[in-house]
Amino acid sequence: MRYAYGITAALLAGGAAATLTLQQPVGAQVAQNAPGSINAAAPRPGAPMSFADLAAKLQPAVVNISTTQKIQVRSGGNAFSGTPFEELFRRFGGGQGDDGRPITREATSLGSGFIISPDGYVVTNNHVISASPEGGSGAVVSSITVTLPDRKEYKATIVGRDQTSDLALLKIDAKNLPFVQFGDSTRTRVGDWVVAIGNPFGLGGTVTAGIVSALHRSIGINGPYDRYIQTDASINQGNSGGPMFDLQGNVIGINTAIFSPTGGNVGIGFAIPAEEAKPIIDQLRTGQRVRRGYLGVGIQPMTEDIASSLGLPKDRGEIVARVEPGEAAARAGIRQGDVIVRVDGQEITPDNTLSYIVGKAAVGARLPIELIREGQRKTVTVTLGERPPEDQLASAGNLDADQGDDAPGAVQGSPDQSTRSAIGLGLQTLTPDIARRLGVSSTLRGVVVNYVDPSSDAAANGFQPRDIILQVNNVPVATVQAAAAKIAEAQKAKRPTVLLFVQRGNNPPRYVGVQIRN
Repeated sequence: MRYAYGITAALLAGGAAATLTLQQPVGAQVAQNAPGSINAAAPRPGAPMSFADLAAKLQPAVVNISTTQKIQVRSGGNAFSGTPFEELFRRFGGGQGDDGRPITREATSLGSGFIISPDGYVVTNNHVISASPEGGSGAVVSSITVTLPDRKEYKATIVGRDQTSDLALLKIDAKNLPFVQFGDSTRTRVGDWVVAIGNPFGLGGTVTAGIVSALHRSIGINGPYDRYIQTDASINQGNSGGPMFDLQGNVIGINTAIFSPTGGNVGIGFAIPAEEAKPIIDQLRTGQRVRRGYLGVGIQPMTEDIASSLGLPKDRGEIVARVEPGEAAARAGIRQGDVIVRVDGQEITPDNTLSYIVGKAAVGARLPIELIREGQRKTVTVTLGERPPEDQLASAGNLDADQGDDAPGAVQGSPDQSTRSAIGLGLQTLTPDIARRLGVSSTLRGVVVNYVDPSSDAAANGFQPRDIILQVNNVPVATVQAAAAKIAEAQKAKRPTVLLFVQRGNNPPRYVGVQIRN
C-alpha cells in the first residue's frame, strides 16, 4: 500500500488595507474564520494555564513496564571471522560455546502502561510484552516487571493479550493502587488539547502535551484496527502502551506508534482510540477470547489508477483481489473483481475501511453488502465467520522473496509490439513449459511479462519480467492476442488506464492500474 502526502504552502503578502464592512445577505455562507465566528480571545472554560495539577493527579497511575528475554548471539558473518580477533569475539559473546551450543544473553526492553483498577490491572501494548524479533524464532519473554512512580516493583502476569489490536492486560499483586479510567474518544475533536505520560527511552515518568492532529488516521498496520488518533504531543520509544489523556483526565487513547525517519519524535504520533481499546480490555479482563467478524476476502483500496480503469470514483469502495474458498464472502456469492462500496449501510472510504467495519461486527452477524460488478450495482447478504489468528492470516498472504529478472529460467523473447506501445509491456503466452520454469502451477493461465519499458507507467508501478498477468479489465486472458484485444478495447473507449490482475511467483495476485499511452 502506498501513501502520498502533499504539503501546500501559501504565500501571504502583508501591507496596509482599508477596513470595509459588508452586509452579508440573509442565509449567505461566510468564511470559516470570519470575524466573530471563532472565540479565540480566551480559552474555553477548563483549559489550563498549566498542566501541572493534571499531571500531578495522573502520573501516579502511569507505570514503567520492563521485560526480560533470552537472545541468541549471532555468530555468522561477524567482522572478525578469519582474523586473529575471532577467538576474542567468541569468548565475549559471539558464535557458539565450547560445547557447540549457541550462546545466549539476557536482554531487556522497556515500555509504558497504566493502572485501571485499585487491585492492579494494568493496560499496555501487546508489542511491549512480546519477544523481540532479534531474539530468534524461539525467543520468549521470561519475566515482566511493573515499576510504579514511587519505584516499587512488582512481577506481572499476563491476563490476556490481543495481537490484532496490539493490546494486552497485565495483573500485579497489590491493593489500593491509584488508577485511571477510559473516557469517550468519540467526542474527541481535532485541535483538542491532550496530555501523554510515559517512559521514553527508559528515563522514567515524562509528561508531554499537544493537540489532536487528526482522527481516524490509517497508517497501514493492525488490519481492522488501523484507525488511530494522531497527535503532536511528543511520543518516543518507550512511550508505547502509555495513556493519552484529555483535559478532564480521561484516557482517550493508548500511545502506540510514531512516524519518524530518525527513530525520535518528529511531531507525528499515533494512539489507539479508547472506543476501540476499552471493549477489548473488558473482554480480556473477563477471560474471554476476542472474537471478530471475518468476510474472507483479500482487498485493495481504490487508487486513482484502478478507479479510472473501472470508470469509478477513487477513494470510494475497495476491490476484491481474492476470495477465500468456503468463507462468508464465497458463500454469499462475492467474486474476485467486485468493488465493495457499502456494508451494513456504511460507505467504504479510506477512513471507514471494509476491514474496520467487518472486524467490529459480531461473529455470525448478517450484513447487507452493496457492490459493483461489471458496472452494475447489486446487494448480497453475508453471514460473517470468525477472523482467524493473525499468524495464520500472515502466512496465507505471505510474499516470497523476489527473484528478479536475471534469475535462472527467466523468460526470453521479443516484446509484443501492440502491448509494448500501449502500456510499455512486452508479453508472451504462459505455456505449461514456461510455468514450470517460473515455478508456478502448470494449470495457470495468463500472459508473462518479458519486457518492461523503463519509462512507462508500468515500470513506475513495479512491473518486472516474469510477472504473470491473469486478467485485463477483469476478463481472463490466456493469450497475448486476448490481452492486446482488451487493452485496445480500453483505448477505443478512451479509458486513461487499464486494470491488470498480476501474480508474481506463487504470491497472491493483486490489481494494478496502468496508464495507457496516447
